[in-house]
This record gives sequence, structure tokens and C-alpha cells, in this order.
Amino acid sequence: MKRASTGLAVLTGAVLLLAGCSDSGDSSGGLTVSGAYIPQPVSADMAAGYLTISNPGSSKDELTSATSDDGEVTMHETNGGAMEQVSRLPVPAHGQLVFKSGANHLMFDKLKQTPKQGQTVTVELHFAKSDPVVVKMPVKSATYVPKTGH
Repeated sequence: MKRASTGLAVLTGAVLLLAGCSDSGDSSGGLTVSGAYIPQPVSADMAAGYLTISNPGSSKDELTSATSDDGEVTMHETNGGAMEQVSRLPVPAHGQLVFKSGANHLMFDKLKQTPKQGQTVTVELHFAKSDPVVVKMPVKSATYVPKTGH
């Protein structure tokens, strides 16, 4: 009995050692989204969206687009007070891409209906390397300020 358990321990150790040494380079697993929300828009057909994309992996990625059945979605960054539409935003390895008021944000245009507080808008985020991520963005009050994250 002792010999069987020793063999099992050696086999288990070898498997763990091999798993620890392999670097698959797969960046599709691991991107997470937190703090997503849309302030209730004041315009009937435009809104902004905010969230944080975290990448705990060792490979950088890029957000290449966002789509929604509720309207067109574009990505913007704000530099020196000027808003500019961009086609890609970096998601650094072991880092975050943060969308917040006055900085990076998603812009919803040509909305099919005006989002109201308490509703949810579904967005699909597309990346250069990782699989798409579906995010349900709750609509908050127009004056909502997140307590953490943004």
C-alpha cells in the first residue's frame, strides 16, 4: 500500500511541475470586467458608458470594438479636454483599462430607446486576442458616482 501511495505522489508532483512550467500564451482566459454602468442620459439617443477591464495575465491585449443591439457603440479617449474616437485601446498585461468620466468611455449613439434608471444595456466587448466578453451595464442616476474602481 505504501508503494502505491508513493507512486501516486511522484506522478502528482510530475504533473504539477509540468503544468507550472508550461506557458500556453493563451490570453483569452482571464479578462474580467467590473464596475460597469451607464449614467441615465440627458439626450434621447446618446449615452456614455463606464467600466474597468482587468487583465491579470502576462500578455497584453487590446479592446478593438464594442457592440450592442441597443444602438451604435464607439470608444473614446479624452486628452486635454478633447474627446477623440479611437479604434483600439490597450489592455496592459497585469493591468487595467479604465473607462471613467472625463477620460476613456464608451459612447452609445442612435439608441433605439432612451435607457432609464434601473434598466440594463447589454454590450459585447471585442478584443484582439481574447474571446468577446458580454457585459450587462446597469443604468444609474445621471449623478451617480461610483464609490470604488473608477
